[in-house]
Amino acid sequence: MQAHTGSGLVLIIQIPCYNEAENLPETLQALPRRLDGFDQVEVLVIDDGSQDATSQIAQACGANHVVRLPQHAGLAAAFAAGLEACLQHGADVIVNTDADNQYQAEDIPRLVQPILDGQAELVIGDRGVTRLENQSALKRRLQSWGSRAVSRAAGISIPDAASGFRALTREVALHTLVLSDYSYTLETLVQAGVHHTCVAHVAVRTNPGKRPSRLAHSLGNYLLHSAVTILRAYTLYRPLRVFFAAGSILALAGLALGLRYLIFYFQGQGAGHIQSVILAAGLVIIGLQTWLIGQLADLIGFNRKILEEVLYRQRRIDLNHGSAPDSVGPSHKQKPHKQNRRRGPKKPGTGRSKRGY
Repeated sequence: MQAHTGSGLVLIIQIPCYNEAENLPETLQALPRRLDGFDQVEVLVIDDGSQDATSQIAQACGANHVVRLPQHAGLAAAFAAGLEACLQHGADVIVNTDADNQYQAEDIPRLVQPILDGQAELVIGDRGVTRLENQSALKRRLQSWGSRAVSRAAGISIPDAASGFRALTREVALHTLVLSDYSYTLETLVQAGVHHTCVAHVAVRTNPGKRPSRLAHSLGNYLLHSAVTILRAYTLYRPLRVFFAAGSILALAGLALGLRYLIFYFQGQGAGHIQSVILAAGLVIIGLQTWLIGQLADLIGFNRKILEEVLYRQRRIDLNHGSAPDSVGPSHKQKPHKQNRRRGPKKPGTGRSKRGY
């Protein structure tokens, strides 16, 4: 699909917020309201149970839609709620950005261009983490290593996996499930790799930081949560690989101990190494059991895929019937629901469509 004006496509820029009444006006003012290739550009703010006037400020500053969560649920939940609301409001392409104006809004056209050109379904904004001057050398290196780990787990090349500045098609949003209660950035990339989503990345610029990250209270806390998220997502979507690798390590350790005992035995010193035989047998048995667990997890994974497909189709049915989201703001009173107008950008090369604090 080539970029052109008057295409009938709708772009919705979603902004997850938590107590962002101070920063939100500047962020909203910087967002584009017209873009080549889109007939409409709208803004949706997700108020994640803020204790300040975030919702009121969003409405006053011209946000088309405001989704207000009843209590603070976290970034991952706010991101997921935003996707659902964007779909309900007829988005063909969704851009996610931060409320503290971390990313430069002028780069949104660059972010969505690979989708308009039919070259990608999900586009990640690459901040150039190895060159960020406002971060320490250690943090830059850790972020680079983390992006490599996610890229390897997902099977796609992403230089800035933690970036929340991203654009995705309607179909990708329909397939996206956010199960983590911490962050959506890493998990959704592993999920995209499993679903063979066409992913691209473009260089984007950032503005000077206004406050410390609310997601990472400390470097150690961030590393721990990120590692757990990657491991959990990879185990969920690639269980056979994880359990087979773990079982192989245990079984090989047991075989090595058994070989060590045989060497001592043939040297006439086997009587003093019975403990090695017991440990070797235990490790081999545990390794075999881990392989069996992997087989069972893989079979359960097939059921999960079936459930995901059922959920995807149910989402499409609900959208075609025009189920309205719970939100506040001018959108409900000023224009009718518009779900049945389009299906969104086609998946490149197929001819069919398939939680910033």
